[in-house]
Amino acid sequence: MTATVNTVLGPITAGELGKTLVHEHFVFGYPGFEGDSTLGGFDRDAALQAGIETAKKLQNYGVKTVVDATANECGRNPELLKEISERTGLQIICSTGYYYEGESAPAYFKFRAGMGDGETEIYEMYIHEITQGIGKTGVKAGAIKLASSKDVITQYETMFFRAAARAHKETGVSIITHTQEGTMGEEQAELLISLGVDPSRVLIGHMCGNTKLEDHARVLKLGANVGFDRFGLEGIVGAPFDSKRVEVLANLIDLGFEKQLFISQDSVNVWLGRPLVLPPAVQQLLAQWHPTHIFEDIIPMLKDAGITDEQLETLLIDNPGRLFGA
Repeated sequence: MTATVNTVLGPITAGELGKTLVHEHFVFGYPGFEGDSTLGGFDRDAALQAGIETAKKLQNYGVKTVVDATANECGRNPELLKEISERTGLQIICSTGYYYEGESAPAYFKFRAGMGDGETEIYEMYIHEITQGIGKTGVKAGAIKLASSKDVITQYETMFFRAAARAHKETGVSIITHTQEGTMGEEQAELLISLGVDPSRVLIGHMCGNTKLEDHARVLKLGANVGFDRFGLEGIVGAPFDSKRVEVLANLIDLGFEKQLFISQDSVNVWLGRPLVLPPAVQQLLAQWHPTHIFEDIIPMLKDAGITDEQLETLLIDNPGRLFGA
């Protein structure tokens, strides 16, 4: 049976994904932004226009699909994603899931877990959003987003991993993770595999925050996939520079792992809450952190490192298809 994946406009076959960015955000806000709505209200029209413009720019580079990996409590907006897709034809996959404990909204499920079975409640949320839809939007989630803290998977975060494994086994939905500064990737993969998850349907995200080749290789040898999905985010929050990311990625391709590697940017198109005011030094560091950076700057760097057009097609087209079951 041909694998299908939910997009915001309905299911498609995994083979229809085409050129795909596997980890981006059309809108994103750190939990708590809702409480600053007096001075940081949401301009939906502006967000829609920004999303349409970004979608068209990506389509100019041949992108057919974007996975929006925004967690539920970080401003996920399925109706906005649906309208962007309707207006442009860009295929968008919306996620279900929560962020890591330190930058999440843990009080809600911690409280519920203290009173009952938190894991089962999270599982029920996943299943409903994957099979029936998110709220009353009619949009079904096409991926589960998981996240863990730096150097640890907390008890709170483990509830989400365990629930995700249950939902994956029931629905076949693929799993995309966040590793904080590239740590705990191996542990994430081992935990999910121990719970019965198919490692080929797991993308360990933000591993490019870790420049140790052996750490990547251990994850890949488990059969899971690895995301070099923060290109452009340099020099802050523990992020290495793109030149080092390219070096590690090229070395992993030379070792024969090209069918398990992904590239994306984790870019944020619109920040929720008040507009960010960044110091000049940070602005300079983040000048290339935008949705088309891969095509304008990183692909030329990869080619200079010896990566072929065929290998780039594997990273951007074939591997996303395999992740979603093609």
